[in-house]
Amino acid sequence: MSRPDSREKVLAAVRRSLEVGVDDPERRLAVQKRLYDHRANIVPARTRLARQDLLEQFRAMLESQSAEVREVAVPDAVPEAIADCLREHNLGARIRMGEDPYLAAMDWDRASSLERLGGPSDGTDEVGLSHAFAGISETGTLLLVSGADNPTTLNFLPAMHIIVVRRSDVVGAYEDAWSRIRGAYGERTMPRTVNLVSGPSRTADIEQTLIMGAHGPVGLHVIVVGDADDEAK
Repeated sequence: MSRPDSREKVLAAVRRSLEVGVDDPERRLAVQKRLYDHRANIVPARTRLARQDLLEQFRAMLESQSAEVREVAVPDAVPEAIADCLREHNLGARIRMGEDPYLAAMDWDRASSLERLGGPSDGTDEVGLSHAFAGISETGTLLLVSGADNPTTLNFLPAMHIIVVRRSDVVGAYEDAWSRIRGAYGERTMPRTVNLVSGPSRTADIEQTLIMGAHGPVGLHVIVVGDADDEAK
């Protein structure tokens, strides 16, 4: 049985269980309205804080989930912050990154000891570097979108994941982050993959013993960067 036939059989079974037909105009209208209205889900009160309080909550939430966070005033200070992080963790001065123009434009001469490798990770890299599309204060989460700029493999394969996020890209709620994606990609269009990262990989499935790095990076380091857009707010 072909895939379209399988899909139609499943949908037909759902319609029978709901006792509805294929061409129900009221149901079609309701679906269209739901697709285009973008009704917000429940938004917690903690996402409606003053700007500085949101930023402090974002950091506190990340740190409560075993992420390390540091802040720098300008993008050109990021390379030095990365070099400091690698030294503190006794890691080699080599990072893997994509083609992200924001990262590429930084003054990498300020950390000339760093070796930068380009493209997706093949699983042999110690450190991956990504630029987050947004930070979400609600839960201390980084939202990353896939593509050549920031390959998804960098989120999961290296032992250490360093994520750069601009202060001006930290929002209160998940709903705010999804609105930003719609604004950047257009209506009913999405990047191939959206990953939500809140801390290092972990599991406690076996005997309730917490294991770090079970399914991804053992360490998450977040660099929050000030910029002109943030100052304007």
